[in-house]
Amino acid sequence: MITGAFLVGVAVVALLAVEVGPLYAADRFRDLREPTAEERERLATFRETAGLDVDRVAIEIDDGETADGSGTGRDESGTGRVDVGVRGPPGRRVLFVTESVLNALDEEVAIGLLAAEAGRVETYYGEFRAVAIAAVLSILAAIVTVAVPFQAGFASLIAVGLAAFWVGRRVQYAADDHAADAVGAERVADAFERVAAIRGVEPETGDWSTWFEVQPPLGDRLAALRERAEDER
Repeated sequence: MITGAFLVGVAVVALLAVEVGPLYAADRFRDLREPTAEERERLATFRETAGLDVDRVAIEIDDGETADGSGTGRDESGTGRVDVGVRGPPGRRVLFVTESVLNALDEEVAIGLLAAEAGRVETYYGEFRAVAIAAVLSILAAIVTVAVPFQAGFASLIAVGLAAFWVGRRVQYAADDHAADAVGAERVADAFERVAAIRGVEPETGDWSTWFEVQPPLGDRLAALRERAEDER
C-alpha cells in the first residue's frame, strides 16, 4: 500500500514538474512585463492568423545576451534574443515572447513561430512529454523499491522509453503539419531558418546519435516542411 502510494506520488510530482514547472520558473525568474496596448493588439492579430489560443501573454524584456545553448542570441544586425514559447497546462497556458520578436522580426517570421507553438498546443506535445517522463520515473521508482522484478522493470523501461522517443517525434511532426495547415509550410520553414540564423545554429539532420531524442532534429523538420511546401505550390 505504501509502495503503491509512493509510486503514484512520484508520477504526480513528475507530471506537475514537467507541465507546471516551466511556467512557474518563467513567471518567477524571468524579467517580464505586460504587453502594451499596441503590442497586445499586434499579438492578437498574429495569434488569430496562427490559430494560437492562450490565456495570458507576457513579454520578456530583452537583456541582450549573446548566443548560447538555451536558444538566445544576436545576429550581425543586432537582433536581440528571439524566444517564443507557450508554457503551462490547459486552462493556464501563457505565451512568453521576447521583445525582439515584436520589434526586430518580420511579421511573417513572428506568425510562423506562433503557428509552430499553436501546433504544439493543439497536438498536446507538452502534455505528452510530461506523461512520458512521469511513466519513466515511475518505472524507475518501481525498480528501486523492488515493487517489480528487476528484469521485468528494466524491460518495461526500455519499451516505454523507445515508444516515447518514436511517438514524441510523430507528435512533433504532427505539430509542424498543424502549423503548416494554418499559415503554410513555407512560412513556418522560413521562420525556423530565420531564427536558426539569429542563433547561429546550422540546422542538422538526424543520425544514429539522435535516435534517442524525443524531438526530431531541426534539419529533418525543415526538410519535411520544404517538401510539403513544394506540394502546396
